[in-house]
Amino acid sequence: MSLSSAPSGLPADGRPYTHEMVVVHRVFRRESALLPRLVRAVPDGASARAAEVSAYLTDYVTGLHHHHTLEDELIWPLVRARAANEELVVRMAEQHERIDATLAAVAQWAPQWQRSADSVAGQELALALEEHRLVLLDHLDDEERLVLPLVEEHLTVDEWDEVGRRGLETLPKNKVMLAIGAILEDATEEERAYFLGRAPLLGRLVWRLVGRRQYASFCRGMRAPLTGEAGR
Repeated sequence: MSLSSAPSGLPADGRPYTHEMVVVHRVFRRESALLPRLVRAVPDGASARAAEVSAYLTDYVTGLHHHHTLEDELIWPLVRARAANEELVVRMAEQHERIDATLAAVAQWAPQWQRSADSVAGQELALALEEHRLVLLDHLDDEERLVLPLVEEHLTVDEWDEVGRRGLETLPKNKVMLAIGAILEDATEEERAYFLGRAPLLGRLVWRLVGRRQYASFCRGMRAPLTGEAGR
């Protein structure tokens, strides 16, 4: 993909456009808030609906895991080597471990709830997801405030873009439109234009003709029990 002009007020040409990470983080902020509500909205014993929400939860956990793996492999080593800030890199790694610990608690309850849609297991799962979100938000705040300025200063555009390329490679083909929709949902018009501008022409056409409706339909179905929630 070719890099189009970044939105105004962001790094000049030749520096990584780290605001991309902020936009991606919005997805995890939004989904981590939705998940415990979705779990609690499943009626006791409604195992078919529990299976749908469980699949949604699995996609979330998988996406977050890939996101953090890319940071561990592609960002922290370069920040450590070039920014001479070992303490910050250790802090980020420790926060990833704490997030993993909260997801282990989620994984403890999710299978039981998926099988039975038992209300007790559902409540425990929702509580585990809320604890996860608290730890996650602390990490995202620190990363945006402390790490992204160092990335902008010390990484090249190619090194930064490799994070995005590797992220796309991990997406199953049938999840690409949903991932695009998730990123664009809370984006500003300027951000939407930037992200779509990076996609090939065919990808933009598929999004406009098929993907946008597919994402909206998915959101309506998934969020239907939550009053006031709807996909765009």
